[in-house]
Amino acid sequence: MLISMAKTAPPKISVSPQNKNHRDSSIKSRNVFFFAKPYPKSTLFSSHLHSSYTTLSISSSVIEAEEYKISDCNRKICELCEVGNLRKAIELLHMSPKTKIESSTYCSVLQLCADTNSLQDGKQVHSIICSNGVSIDGVLGTKLVFMYVSCGDIREGRLIFDKIANRKVFLWNLMLTGYAWIGDFEESVHIFRKMLDLGVEVNSHTFSSILKCFAALGSRKEGEWAHGYLLKLGYGSHNIVVNSLISFYFNIRKVESARKLFDELSDRDIISWNSMVSGYVANDLPEEGLLVFKELLYLGVNLDLSTVISVLAACVNCDNVLLGRAVHALAIKACFDRRITFANTLLDMYSKCGDLHDAILVFEKMGERSVVSWTSLIAGYAREGLSEGAIRLFQKMKSEGVRPDIFTISTILHACACNGSLEDGKDVHNYIKGNDIQSNLFVCNSLMDMYAKCGSMEEANSVFLKMPMKDIISWNTMIGGYSKNGHPNEALGLFVAMLQELKPDGRTIACILPACASLAALDRGREIHGFILRNDCFSDQHVANALVDLYVKCGALALARLLFDMILTKDLISWTVMIAGYGMHGFGKEAIAAFNEMRQAGIEPDEVSFISILYACSHSGLLNEGWILFNIMQHECSIAPKLEHYACIVDLLARTGKLSMAYQFIKSMPIEPDATIWGALLCGCRIHHDVKLAEKVAEHVFELEPENTGYYVLLANIYSEAEKWEEVKKLRERIGGRGLKKNPGCSWIEVKGKVHIFVSGDGSHLQSQKIKSLLNELRSKMKEEGYFPKMEYSLINADDLEKEMTLCGHSEKLAMAFGILNLPPGKTIRVTKNLRVCGDCHEMAKFMSKITRREIVMRDSNRFHHFKDGTCSCRGFW
Repeated sequence: MLISMAKTAPPKISVSPQNKNHRDSSIKSRNVFFFAKPYPKSTLFSSHLHSSYTTLSISSSVIEAEEYKISDCNRKICELCEVGNLRKAIELLHMSPKTKIESSTYCSVLQLCADTNSLQDGKQVHSIICSNGVSIDGVLGTKLVFMYVSCGDIREGRLIFDKIANRKVFLWNLMLTGYAWIGDFEESVHIFRKMLDLGVEVNSHTFSSILKCFAALGSRKEGEWAHGYLLKLGYGSHNIVVNSLISFYFNIRKVESARKLFDELSDRDIISWNSMVSGYVANDLPEEGLLVFKELLYLGVNLDLSTVISVLAACVNCDNVLLGRAVHALAIKACFDRRITFANTLLDMYSKCGDLHDAILVFEKMGERSVVSWTSLIAGYAREGLSEGAIRLFQKMKSEGVRPDIFTISTILHACACNGSLEDGKDVHNYIKGNDIQSNLFVCNSLMDMYAKCGSMEEANSVFLKMPMKDIISWNTMIGGYSKNGHPNEALGLFVAMLQELKPDGRTIACILPACASLAALDRGREIHGFILRNDCFSDQHVANALVDLYVKCGALALARLLFDMILTKDLISWTVMIAGYGMHGFGKEAIAAFNEMRQAGIEPDEVSFISILYACSHSGLLNEGWILFNIMQHECSIAPKLEHYACIVDLLARTGKLSMAYQFIKSMPIEPDATIWGALLCGCRIHHDVKLAEKVAEHVFELEPENTGYYVLLANIYSEAEKWEEVKKLRERIGGRGLKKNPGCSWIEVKGKVHIFVSGDGSHLQSQKIKSLLNELRSKMKEEGYFPKMEYSLINADDLEKEMTLCGHSEKLAMAFGILNLPPGKTIRVTKNLRVCGDCHEMAKFMSKITRREIVMRDSNRFHHFKDGTCSCRGFW
């Protein structure tokens, strides 16, 4: 009765008049005040009973207030979380009674930490939970793991995960997905296997996540096993699972399996359709992707932003800018054009499809521009060869306060490389240093590529040496750079160093083979050929073409043709290498046959192919055939002749003795002739001993290239052959007055994998005396057979003995003699020279091949000479 009253009546305190201490007093308990009020003297209850009632009334009131306060505190924290006020929520959490906070309240605060990616706040809440002695298990433990995983601290999340007992499938899926987010797919797979071992009942989300991991790892067998297992468990018709399966099969390039799953899926959503479009695009089947898109439109499926982005990527791969414009219009109707992701993709589509004008319009209309927007347009300018515009845009981007990322940096460096803008490239390098991104691998590789393509290998090597980490691209960039910039020895040296660090790939091989070809290092090239065979690299088109080119330039033409025939799918480069090879070796008719065969195979020649075939005609004296091909180029293939093509025709006319016709041809050219064209005619004048025309032509050459000593030497040869020694003297004085120096003749030969270099007149080689003795012996035998040295090639006005001694010191003779002394009998002697072979050395090589019964292959700066049994393959056209 009393208890009931205490619960229902308002709290009153009765005080007897004798108790003065209670009069007008107040009682305070935990911030709630109860005021005492005196009652009348006459009461219904005795003093003892009255005292008991007062005590019960106070106790019940305090308990009720306490419960209200605790409930109110939890409610207020949750309300703060609902409105996103994390700071106030945590403040209130700190102020609240530590032992009275509900688990759901902690969960609400942790959820907000996860939503706002506030790791530090989440750690603070975790600390409060621990200090309050709350058990971290069940829902609270799951929410804590969720917070850490969402905020990117997978390590801390894992520590809590491992301590939770009776973990539900949601928690396992959370960890599995968390590791996949950070790219640790192997750990995701490990967790999946542990789930199976512990008998955790997996669900559709488990399969969806693990299939993405198997796809990323390229784990074909494991993914196919998972497919079978999920079918067994009855998840084969689940939309989310089948979508992941479709993506998995596209990732492992089993396109037909992905298509079959899609066709059998009755409950398709937009993700299903998007997976098909993007999957086809990723597998280089953009046309198929566009067919799926058309089907989607026909069925009236509501597309989303991902659909549009995938379709625009397909338009890029198909180079279908018209369809891209139609998709653009469709996106405007769907209001996707306001999204920066769409605008960036659209800009990229127009740029890559060659419509720079529309790309610029998209860029200018963008309300918001990200670094991706600027980078896409910069790349568009670079792609169109407008490197200066790309550089200006880069400067404008920085001036507007947009910070370039590593992709922007690599793009602008590529623009500098294409334009040969070394100074602009150095400015970008300074920006890289100033912003402390020179340790980024991607940036360093782009920087080296820029320097290499601008011809500054010293700067490229400086970047290479300072790199904290190098990948295969770093090594390939340097090896290719050295090779293309005329430093084959450095390329080979770096290749050897690379073998100590990592295994070469197809691109490495394609880069090093030209260096071997440049040095005519056949033995080293054969070693690399062995590597190609052992590692099945010949299927790489670049490698196959480079290998054929190597054997062509090392003089092994028959082997080059054999390898050429082994290439299953020959491209334009394959054919051009073979045609050029025949031309270099003086087999003009074979070159024409290969050219015709190429056209019959449906491959149309380009400018370079025509240079190769016209060159072949000029070095074989095929005048009529050359003219026919020159006309085919212009009228059938619609290729306007460039200086290189005109030079080939002039060379063809000059070599065949049509000097006047060649001179008139130059005069009638629609473009201004350069020194190469006049130089070709000057060479013809030497062959046919036309001193008068040579003097007229030489003035044109000297005017265009006054510093090129080669042309002065060529005219000096013409004078010396005509024994006009006074003119030779004047020419020498003219050269001396200009401070010009003739490039020394240099020849090299590879013996037992080592390249030996010889310079004209140099007697520093260890075997110099043996070489000199052999040459004197051969010279004596030549005289016995009625051969006399061609003194006009000595270029000095002295007695015959002195001239003969000068001729004996020519670098190609030294190299050939060294080969005879050091190579086993019957082995072909292969010599390379930096200049054209002189007439006396040419005759000497023919005699050497006859008397020693050795085949000698010499590559000079112009062509190949195959000497065998006293004859040369050039037949005098050199």
